[in-house]
Amino acid sequence: MEIDYSAFEKRTILCIDMKSFFASCSAVELGLDPLTCYLVVVGDSERQGSVVLAASPMMKKEFGIRTGSRLFEVPDDPRIHVVNAQMRLYLRRSTDLTRLFNRYVPKDSIHTYSVDESFLQVDGTERLWGDRWEIARRIKEEIWGKYGLPSAIGIGPNMLLSKICLDLEAKKKGIAEWTYEDVQRKLWKVSPLSNMWGIGPRLEKTLNRMGIMSVGQLANYPLKLIEKKFGVMGNQLYYHAWGVDLSEIGAPIMQGQISYGKGQILLRDYKDRKEVQHVILEMCEEVGRRARTAQKAGRTISLGVGYSKDEGGGGFHRSRTIADPTNITMDLYRVCLELFDEFYGGQTVRKLSITLSNVCSDDEMQLSLFELDRPKKRVLGYTMDQIREKYGGDALLRAVSYTPAGTARHRSRLVGGHKA
Repeated sequence: MEIDYSAFEKRTILCIDMKSFFASCSAVELGLDPLTCYLVVVGDSERQGSVVLAASPMMKKEFGIRTGSRLFEVPDDPRIHVVNAQMRLYLRRSTDLTRLFNRYVPKDSIHTYSVDESFLQVDGTERLWGDRWEIARRIKEEIWGKYGLPSAIGIGPNMLLSKICLDLEAKKKGIAEWTYEDVQRKLWKVSPLSNMWGIGPRLEKTLNRMGIMSVGQLANYPLKLIEKKFGVMGNQLYYHAWGVDLSEIGAPIMQGQISYGKGQILLRDYKDRKEVQHVILEMCEEVGRRARTAQKAGRTISLGVGYSKDEGGGGFHRSRTIADPTNITMDLYRVCLELFDEFYGGQTVRKLSITLSNVCSDDEMQLSLFELDRPKKRVLGYTMDQIREKYGGDALLRAVSYTPAGTARHRSRLVGGHKA
């Protein structure tokens, strides 16, 4: 099967990524060159086990220290600067960058994908700023000149190709472009599949079991078989392998991937089953709040438990789909406890994650003859959210948050999960 690309609108999308954003911002604050200095950003410089949140390019290149490393792995070298995260600074600078982008394109042509990555649709700006390469160069140079921050820009006819171009080529070259003509020559070579944006480790394993090891093999796999296996998401996977993406600026790249979740690395090892359950309840509250904020509910609840290094690592990730969609905290907690009791074997826990997926609009939540108070529980959730929104995240907490196991009170004082 060949794709007729002439049937698709050819837009001009820039995907802009700030290189080692946290580390670069902190370096500039210290008067250092982010491209040549040796700097790591950690959650807490007083804890040797603290996670490295960002590392400057030279730290990655010469010392192999990158995001996810631990502070105790950072060499004792006088050239290396170890700094705590400054989340207020990073968020402020991210806002500054969005304002800069708004000088080049209207607000509705900007999609802030994350704190350090944005999509811009630049069609129609040629008379003002020049062609796509010229506007990319202008933006890159202005970011460097005004804020001293390095960046990379991928250019493509849609959000998908601009993002993949950024990840696989522009981050090395500074600016790069992929067109539909590059799909078979460049995109199909991508392997392992997890290097393809939108394909995570679990999905990759499933595709590998189907004999699909590269994007090219995915593109040439029978569409009907992929749709039979994955449903609507299979259709999207197939067309993404051909470089086709019809999503508009601001829309999720994969509609089937919409979910609401929370994960955290615990501040210490949790050896007591009850203590782990307390944190699970706190996290269910947060996942429910995030879903309610978007006025969504979901049917599939996933629980991930990661064990301590003292246990040799490992853990489990399991999901369960319920009959009726929900965003009620105690519904999520009940399912998570079922999964926890079924798969947990008493090991020491250090990581937890909870996700609500298979989502729909909140107004599709069903009434039940066996739970006549269900509407009250739904309203109660929204009321609690409003109180927290007005008076702060710690204005209303569950009793478990005041036990030694609770983490919510500590995390409510953080910005983006880290010290401000």
